[in-house]
Amino acid sequence: NFLDHYLDLAFDLSKVMFIATANVQSEIPGPLRDRMEIIDLAGYIPEEKEEIAQRYLFPRQRKSNGLLAKDIVLGRPALRRIIREYTYEAGVRNLERQIAKVCRKRATQKVQGKKKTGNISAKALVEYLGPPKIHDDRVKQKPKAGLALGLAWTSAGGEVLFIEAAKMHGKGGVRVTGHLGEVMQESTRLAVSYVQSACDHLALERKVFAENDFHIHFPAGAVRKDGPSAGITITTALISLLTGKPIKPFLAMTGEMTLRGEVLPVGGIREKVVAARRAGIRTIILPEKNKADVDLIPDYVQKNITFLFAATYQDVLDWAFPERKKRKK
Repeated sequence: NFLDHYLDLAFDLSKVMFIATANVQSEIPGPLRDRMEIIDLAGYIPEEKEEIAQRYLFPRQRKSNGLLAKDIVLGRPALRRIIREYTYEAGVRNLERQIAKVCRKRATQKVQGKKKTGNISAKALVEYLGPPKIHDDRVKQKPKAGLALGLAWTSAGGEVLFIEAAKMHGKGGVRVTGHLGEVMQESTRLAVSYVQSACDHLALERKVFAENDFHIHFPAGAVRKDGPSAGITITTALISLLTGKPIKPFLAMTGEMTLRGEVLPVGGIREKVVAARRAGIRTIILPEKNKADVDLIPDYVQKNITFLFAATYQDVLDWAFPERKKRKK
């Protein structure tokens, strides 16, 4: 006997199930979230997107744009490039838009009487979609002191997070930039406190914190970032800066850290691993308690990636700076 006050009619809702969707769970008001059963659905990985595009999206768009099979052929290499360089999303909505754009331009060429071969190669996509919109080759650059690679989860999927640390003469101040949420700012303060407390163990002079100011930056500055999973990455960037030693190449990490150096589990492991693979990361450091999450990731995604599971920050330290471990032995 639910009464709709707009229609002024009573409805029987006793056998109605309400389903709501949202991209970011944290933005749902708490009282409403407490009254729901939450079902988390992971985003598609690139191989799944490619298969969906090949079987369904491309044939649908080709037909809706009045093209025959001989008029246009969009092979897997071209679809793979659209996914990698022209879209960034958890689903396939924007992927279908890009495919539709290619089909419309080919249909226009057909109407105008321009003779074009049916096959559109990956290289030819620039003619139809313009320059690539997503390109980041910073992972391939030579590692530098004060730079560490983290892994973040966003509503569009996983992302490689670059964390930069710098120091300048000052009185121990810490500046943090990069459009950060409160939890991430706390993780930064915790990382600084941990490094200060472990100066003797890390062979660092304590006066460096009294004589210098520190600046920690999280590109890209316009994108909001939050969560505790960058804890070990921020700590590693600081240690790299203070020791002047770059971290191991093609290494990324994610994990929350406590003041005592314990590494705690985090979420979004599947999406983070997919992002690392896409960027060319070869080694990933994860919390030990996230080992079960890796077992749920398809084998072909894990291929050519080495997973290291840390229980304490000492594990992270030894893997990120292998030369330090050798000297200690």
